[in-house]
Amino acid sequence: MHGFGGGYGPGYGMLGGWGGGGFFPFHGIFSLLLLVLVIVAVVWLVRAMLRPQDRTPRAEHRTAGLDILDQRYARGELSRDEYLQKRGDVLG
Repeated sequence: MHGFGGGYGPGYGMLGGWGGGGFFPFHGIFSLLLLVLVIVAVVWLVRAMLRPQDRTPRAEHRTAGLDILDQRYARGELSRDEYLQKRGDVLG
């Protein structure tokens, strides 16, 4: 039997003797992309696990002093420069 599919010559087996068929040139690229995808997933998972559980935005962490300062500025008791200077001190 010396035709297609019989013996060990060209055309042997389902993949034509190359072990990858027509997809053979892209095998390395797909393997590399899969490896990168796995690494990205692991990094994302580790970062998600190590991230602090308190995910409240910083703007909500207001102090009573900042509230009072805002009220005084709104009432006109402080100039803009005084407000900004004192606000920097409070948030400091």
